[in-house]
Amino acid sequence: MPHPSVTAETYPHKPAIIMGSSGEMVTYRELDERSNQGAQLFRSLGLKTGDHIGMMLENNRQFLEIAWAAQRAGLIFTPISTHLTRDETAYILDNCGAKLFIGSLALSAVAEEVLPQASGVQHFYMVGGIRPGFESWEEAIDAQPDTPIDDQGNGVPMLYSSGTTGKPKGVFARPADDSWDAPPGVAQLIGVVFGFSDETVYLSPAPLYHAAPLHYCMGALYLGGTVVVMEKFDPEQALKLIEEHRVTHSQWVPIMFIRMLKLPQEVRQAYDVSSMQYAIHAAAPCPIEVKEKMIEWWGPVIMEYYSASEGIGFTMIDSPNWLTHKGSVGVALLGEVHIVDDDGNELPPGETGTVYFGGDHIAFEYYNEPDKTAQAYDGRGWATCGDVGYVDKDGYLYLTDRKNFMIISGGVNIYPQEIENVLVSHDKIADVAVFGIPNEEFGEEVKAVVQPMNWADATDETAIEILEWLRERISHVKMPRSLDFHEKLPRMDNGKLYKRRLVEEYRGAARADEGPGPD
Repeated sequence: MPHPSVTAETYPHKPAIIMGSSGEMVTYRELDERSNQGAQLFRSLGLKTGDHIGMMLENNRQFLEIAWAAQRAGLIFTPISTHLTRDETAYILDNCGAKLFIGSLALSAVAEEVLPQASGVQHFYMVGGIRPGFESWEEAIDAQPDTPIDDQGNGVPMLYSSGTTGKPKGVFARPADDSWDAPPGVAQLIGVVFGFSDETVYLSPAPLYHAAPLHYCMGALYLGGTVVVMEKFDPEQALKLIEEHRVTHSQWVPIMFIRMLKLPQEVRQAYDVSSMQYAIHAAAPCPIEVKEKMIEWWGPVIMEYYSASEGIGFTMIDSPNWLTHKGSVGVALLGEVHIVDDDGNELPPGETGTVYFGGDHIAFEYYNEPDKTAQAYDGRGWATCGDVGYVDKDGYLYLTDRKNFMIISGGVNIYPQEIENVLVSHDKIADVAVFGIPNEEFGEEVKAVVQPMNWADATDETAIEILEWLRERISHVKMPRSLDFHEKLPRMDNGKLYKRRLVEEYRGAARADEGPGPD
């Protein structure tokens, strides 16, 4: 397996990175030179192997150039969500011990606010322009030689959990090999499982600060392929880019499938997607009806996997196997699946519990969080991310929901994901969140919040129509007691709902409704 520097020698003019909207292109020679210059800059500032840096950038060519510079310098680099506030960003920079921070002119409002709070950061740079307190990243690397540093290392990304259930945690897994040109584990995995190679054209429609998009882009570049990066996901533009660049591989989250399927039929049929060999999806359970329609449209190229930033296990399922095990995320390729009850007992096939992986999985830690790391493992060395599911008699894993999102109403366990998967198939619904709110009699009751396709449909009549439609499709014990409309749900770009915000909003309103207690 070649490092991108090897591809730069062999095919210097081959496109490494193409930006979807602007068409801006970075060749392998340019990627090699710019990553060398970045590594030289890091060394000139005194950063050594094992040091940490933070970066808050929108999808742009510099993102991957900086990532490869950090990799060659042996640094641990932390991309930060572009949706985070000043305090959230400062917390991550402090938690990871970043010595350098790279912001973006496009996101300078937060970057400028972070500057006085990030007391441990020694160097501040900005891409695309400058603001007070920041130096120009472009000018700084232009002043550096484009030759490799003398002590190249094997740097790795350390991404933070989304914080959907609490403060974000840095997920750190040490590189298996310290050699600067050692292949990352993801590159080896996607080469074997999904057929990535030097002939791959990979479409990345999601933000690069998320684990899967970053790892897969870097893996594709390690293998000598071309990466087409969308600045921001747009359903029709995604189809256009597949046709224009003859994309062979892509990675999606279910909400992207839903948005593409809800395009007018004539728009969907206007683009040729026949070049696609592997359309990979993960991050959230995909509604069965949605996946059926995608397979019907794109053919048996839809591949699903289940994993996590923690890297504790990996399951995979292709289209033919999914059609005979609908709803499954596949069988384990890395690690062994165990379903465990609240008392730590392993459950038999068909019974729902917390999903653990044992056996041969990657060891990880939550950075500077020994207690939370310990909580992720049990006494047998099995590890979990808190997801709930079951396995069938054939060993196929089915995910139910996050344990934290489970609703207990009148002693009955209700999994919101099941209800959400049904609701999102309604023609008038663009997105939906289901969660529990306090109920004096039952403990909790089911609440649905809907983002309509058209805001004009946000009426009491439509809410009644949707609930009547839903009542024919799910058990009465799972029915939402009420349904509200929001113009836009707090869904992150990796497809996951920031459900905690909605839960806090509605539970806070419930507490306010209770009024003051007796004197």
